[in-house]
Amino acid sequence: MRRCERRRVVVSGVLGGLLSLAAADVVCAGSASNDWTVAVYYFPNYHPGDPRHERHKGAGWSEWELVRAARPRFPGHRQPLVPLWGYEDESDPAVMARKIDAAADHGVDVFIFDWYWYDDGPFLEAALDRGFLAATNRHRLKFALMWANHDWKDIHPHSRTRTPPILYPGRVTPETFRRISDVCIERYFKQPNHWCLDGRPYFSFYDLTRLLESFGSVAATRAALDEWRARAVAAGLPGLHLNAVVWGRPILPGETTPADPAKLVRDLGFDSVTSYVWKHHVVLPKLVTPYEEVRDGYFRYWDRALSMFQVPYFPNVTMGWDSSPRTAQDEEFGNYGYPFTNTIGGNTPAAFREALRRTREKLEAIGGPRVITVNAWNEWTEGSYLEPDTVHGLAYLEAIREVFGTAASTSQ
Repeated sequence: MRRCERRRVVVSGVLGGLLSLAAADVVCAGSASNDWTVAVYYFPNYHPGDPRHERHKGAGWSEWELVRAARPRFPGHRQPLVPLWGYEDESDPAVMARKIDAAADHGVDVFIFDWYWYDDGPFLEAALDRGFLAATNRHRLKFALMWANHDWKDIHPHSRTRTPPILYPGRVTPETFRRISDVCIERYFKQPNHWCLDGRPYFSFYDLTRLLESFGSVAATRAALDEWRARAVAAGLPGLHLNAVVWGRPILPGETTPADPAKLVRDLGFDSVTSYVWKHHVVLPKLVTPYEEVRDGYFRYWDRALSMFQVPYFPNVTMGWDSSPRTAQDEEFGNYGYPFTNTIGGNTPAAFREALRRTREKLEAIGGPRVITVNAWNEWTEGSYLEPDTVHGLAYLEAIREVFGTAASTSQ
């Protein structure tokens, strides 16, 4: 793996906490052959004041409200989860700086922000724009975007007594996509700590079905992606690294899996493939499904992915799964459909560390890019988080450091 560096960066000013770069020549520096990249998904719904939430949920609402309200739903169920650092505002640069330090100190290289943009504009952008990019220590961690282009439904929380309405459709117009791609080039890809693979800024798509719906055909979608790549080059970048998140099993209401994901990845010209969470590939047959059982099921999917895709597949390690905080707490809990789903149990720090160790060992044997994705930094309401809680403290982060060492970016 080669790390991306930028030279001749001219900082022209700071507007709303976001650095504006007038010029950035992107080059790649070689790195040691044993270099690893640990990229962790970041869900940015833990800050008050988002305009959409203000309108729909009321003043000051964030997903912390669901974390606080969670209750045990069955014997042995550990809820509510309590963050060791408290219910912090991630859009505060000082708050984000502590997260950056903790991540970099424990072997995390990249935050991949779940990034939302719909036909009527951005959503949940404050964690990145006002928090991460304004943090004084932002240089310690790279960042990238995964466009979470799924339908946003009213499931925070969800009641089984009603069908959740779509608040913000994931399908967008070609004009909106052009705006999205322009914003990415000018606002994010030229940032000095944007994550690059072979010099090209990394950008990931969560929902390939909604992407196709936005353009109407495979050919039109490929043309839009190719045109974006060309505009990136014209803007002074060496190109783009476009990544596809591929599912085996949908999770969110309304999600569908492409009939032939390997052909779609090939036809759209993606550079790599990854996963978001193990549950996209493994059935949870029990109310509390053992972590090792889910891990082994995911590893079987990984074996299939190696022969399925003609581009690199970046494996995923998932910390856990429990979406019960997103359900109406006074309703019976069971495997009725997201967020009423079975859970993963036994996901101790030791079990997580073993999953990381096996992932490293397998990837070393396979060869190719040494990149893994991790779910997640802070999916508190889906039970998958590395941030410290009052039970395990920093143990999950310590597991990453024990297996992969300290992030190379910590000294940069």
